[in-house]
Amino acid sequence: MLERKVLDKYYPPDFDPSKIPKLKLPKDWQYVVRLTAPFNMRCKTCGEYVYRGKKFSARKETVQNESYLGLPIFRFYIKCTRCLAEIAFKTDPENTDYTMEHGATRNFQAEKLLEEEEKRVQKEREDEELNNPMKVLESRTKDSKLEMEVLESLQEPKGLSQRRAHVDFEAMLRQHRLSEEERQRQEQEEDERETAALVEESRKRRLLEDSDSEEDTTPTQPQPALQPNPTAILDETPKAKRKAESWEPQLSGLVVKKTGLDSIIRRGRAPPLPGAMKNGQAAGPVTLQHPGAASRSSL
Repeated sequence: MLERKVLDKYYPPDFDPSKIPKLKLPKDWQYVVRLTAPFNMRCKTCGEYVYRGKKFSARKETVQNESYLGLPIFRFYIKCTRCLAEIAFKTDPENTDYTMEHGATRNFQAEKLLEEEEKRVQKEREDEELNNPMKVLESRTKDSKLEMEVLESLQEPKGLSQRRAHVDFEAMLRQHRLSEEERQRQEQEEDERETAALVEESRKRRLLEDSDSEEDTTPTQPQPALQPNPTAILDETPKAKRKAESWEPQLSGLVVKKTGLDSIIRRGRAPPLPGAMKNGQAAGPVTLQHPGAASRSSL
């Protein structure tokens, strides 16, 4: 087993590589290669669609009497996956693409058509500029104007990015968080006020219902009418009499005193006061005048 795994070969001393005969192959010799479909195509025989990127074991050959700037052109043969019909296409180094030869049709490709149209317009423009110098000046003016517009359009996002660079995102987030907390606090206060109002309203309604229920359950008792007591007259009459009797001695004394004072005033003398007696002797006569007498004398 080890002798089959050696990397070095034995060459005898008299080995001459030029004596080895060269293999002469025909120019249209075909090789079997593994490739993928370069574009979308549809088989003309059965109508099967072959999408781009599908793998095939193709036969490769060099196209005779065709080249582009010294580059050889190769042709490939594949078979349809459904009917096994032969499909052939070859390379196109001029357009960096492939060209369909037979067996299938290439599907529509908008991108390729757009590129071809751009190339055609560019070629026409170059031909016109070569023959008309004023057209060259116009095209240059148009190109410079387009370039200025492109620069202006690039300056706008650049200015936006510069303004965005000076924005403090942390402060913005903080302000947003504070505003969010303030809004939540206001909502909570509003909820509390509404809850308190509902509780107060329910309490008042319950009190009204309780008072109404009490009025319905406890009927009002009619107050008895006051009836006159027939014996009240007997109780009141003796009291009036007793009161009159109690006042009679006081009035009689006042009358007696008044009559005595009148007699004294008429005489012009005053009776001796109790405090004026000292050792059983009178202090002296005191003359008293009636107020009415003084007024009469003045008149």
